[in-house]
Order: sequence, then structure tokens, then C-alpha cells
Amino acid sequence: MKEYRFVLQAYKGVGTRYTCPQCGGHRTFVRYTDRENNTHFLEYVGRCNREDTCGYHYTPKQYFSEHPETKKSAGTWIKPALVIAKPISFIDATLVIKSLNKYDDNYLFVFLCNLFDRQIVWDLMQRYRVGTANHWKGATIFWQTDTQGRIRTGKIMLYNPDTGRRVKLPHNHITWVHSLLKYEDFNLKQCFFGMHLLGDKSKPVAIVESEKTAMVASIYVPEYIWIATGGKNGCLMSESHILKDRKVVLFPDINAFEDWKMKAKQLKTKDIQVELFSYLEAHATEEQRHNGYDIADFLIQSKPKESVLDAMPKKNPHLALLIEEFNLTEV
Repeated sequence: MKEYRFVLQAYKGVGTRYTCPQCGGHRTFVRYTDRENNTHFLEYVGRCNREDTCGYHYTPKQYFSEHPETKKSAGTWIKPALVIAKPISFIDATLVIKSLNKYDDNYLFVFLCNLFDRQIVWDLMQRYRVGTANHWKGATIFWQTDTQGRIRTGKIMLYNPDTGRRVKLPHNHITWVHSLLKYEDFNLKQCFFGMHLLGDKSKPVAIVESEKTAMVASIYVPEYIWIATGGKNGCLMSESHILKDRKVVLFPDINAFEDWKMKAKQLKTKDIQVELFSYLEAHATEEQRHNGYDIADFLIQSKPKESVLDAMPKKNPHLALLIEEFNLTEV
């Protein structure tokens, strides 16, 4: 397997995240490392995770361009090196099974039950393998399950049971199961949330950023298999091989359209049939942009008890485009 010598440092706890040199964000900065020498680049060579509000990204290539004497002394620094890839690590499946209950204590479950029938939500949690965590009261575990049913990891997040929004104060409530379990030498390779559902070849695939969004959208538009990258960058490119021979539609969050448009073009170079949903980017209000709306926020505006085909155009006639043609953009 061919891998690059210079990579962003893998997450192994808060000690592997630093202060961004541009925005000053605490523990938002990821430094580049040299895998051959097992060393870091200088403290400003890396990427800030606050892509929408900061966007700082200083690559090793830029560093060597500005410091050619370092490149010369280091030899062929920026050529990819062949390394032996470590096997992917997995989470014990019994932990997943134990977590798939106590939904009354799960704040995301509570919120979704305000929108949909309780049995529908229960089935949804089971289908997507979403569990309950006790790390924070009311926390949710989004298990990343691959096409072979193996658990890559679990993302633990906390939601407000009334609004369905993530709890970010007094700190961002997000952590990972493999980090909490302190597995030694755990080799994480993330996959799509909902990836295990791709065994169904009869439906096209819709890809969003948020795990919650994939779940909600799957209720409103069940004609598609909805999966999530888990973030703006996520695993869209690294796991793109699983999308071969599938019809794929990308649903970027507001303010991420241009980034995902570029990714769509990259996917097409891999012979993946992909289209881009452009309605949100074209019609979102300033308030919706400020609040970071995604497709689930627009879908929830319709009445969940009614037929999607009837309710959405009643609430917002423009959203009829989602049903009729997905308002797609050529890439």
C-alpha cells in the first residue's frame, strides 16, 4: 500500500492537538509529521480544524518551497514513501450491542421522538447502530460500521434534547470510544457512518456531513441510502472505493459547497457517478448560513406526520425541487 511520508498527526488524545498560529483556537491545530524520522515539522506547519472560521493550512510542500536549504539537506523529502501499512483496528462488537438500548436516556432519541413516531425512531437507531453512552448524561454513540460489519470506532456526542443541536458549551462535547478505552497502538481508519447499509444495491447513495442528518434524511427521503462522512473532510476520499458502480449525490452543508464541488470532481476522476445538490447554497438566507443549516434542517421544516411529497411543497414550494430533481449541479 502506498502512503505519504508526511502526514497530519493521528489523533491520540488532546495532547496531539495544538493552538492554531492564525486564529489562536485551543486544541484545533493538527501538525504534520515525518513518518520516516518520527518527528514533527515546526509548530506552524499544519492545519486548523476550524475550516469555516479560520481555514489555516500550511503544508510541508509550502515549507520546503520557502526553505529550500532544508529540502536539499533532507534529500527527496516530498516524494511519497512506501511503508508497510498497519492493519486496521476494530472495537469489540459486544460493546456495540450493549449500547443499543436505554434510548429514553439518549437526548438525540428524545429529540427525534418529538418529530417522529417513537417506533420509527427506535428502528432508525437500530438500523444505523446508534447507541447510548454514559460519558455525559444523555450522550449518543455513532458507531462506524464497515461493509463487513466490523466496528472501526464510535463517535460520542451530546445533543440538546429540545433543539437537537450539538452541545458546544462550556466545551465541545465530542470524543471517541477508542480514546476513552485507551486501546494500545489502536490504528484508526474511519469509514462512512451508515456504511454497513450499502449492502443494499437497489438504491442510489446520498452523502452528508452529519450523522444526525443522514438519519433524519433517511426518514424523509427513503428512496436513497443516506450515509455521513462525519465532517467536512471526513472519509469521503479515503473510502471512495466503496462508491464504485453506485449513483451518488453529495449534500454539502451550507458554506461547504465549493469544497465538496471540488471533491465531486475528484470522485469523477475515479469513475464514480456523482452529482451535487446545490439548492442550499443558492437559496439559503444569511441567518441560515450563520446557523450552519444542512439538508436535515430544511427537511424538518415540513410536517413529519404527513407524506414528504405533500408536506414539503406546502411548507416551502422551493423544496419541491428536492423531490423532483434534487436540484443537482454538474461537476
